[in-house]
Amino acid sequence: MNNHSINPAIIFCRYLQQLKTMLAKMDSHTGGDNSLLQQSLYPGMLPLLAQVRTAANFSLRCCCPLSSRPRISFDNSDETYAGLQLQISQTIEYLQAIPASDFIHATTIISDKAGFTQLHLPALEYAQLYSLPNFFFHLSMAYAIARNAGVPLSKGDFDGYHHYPEGFSFVENTPP
Repeated sequence: MNNHSINPAIIFCRYLQQLKTMLAKMDSHTGGDNSLLQQSLYPGMLPLLAQVRTAANFSLRCCCPLSSRPRISFDNSDETYAGLQLQISQTIEYLQAIPASDFIHATTIISDKAGFTQLHLPALEYAQLYSLPNFFFHLSMAYAIARNAGVPLSKGDFDGYHHYPEGFSFVENTPP
């Protein structure tokens, strides 16, 4: 890979792995009750299930054209935590198998749709200003839906770096 090519697969794989961890905590917290997967933050917004699937698919929507591959999806009909875990595992495996050398020059134009808008963006702009923000939007919505439902997730579950003592509260600003 040279200075003019980009490989966002590294970022996607890291945060898809974090999403797998969050899903495992959701599954454990709900005792395997999949009803949380149908909850959304607000009427008309995508439910948790769709937020997770969309995040996984955004990683592929970005990396497939950037590596000159046809777009692929690992969506499945299993609307359970296990079905989402499978989709994310297959997505990570696929992304990790793309050689860094396959990622194209950053000025190549990528076409896609943003809602009802047709996009034609240079690859670097497509990755940094469209795909990554949309991926993180849907990842954040999945986190927010779970937190809103009482799942005990932390910023550390989201990024894998932060750690706080159990019971810590930013509102109280003191550890227990």
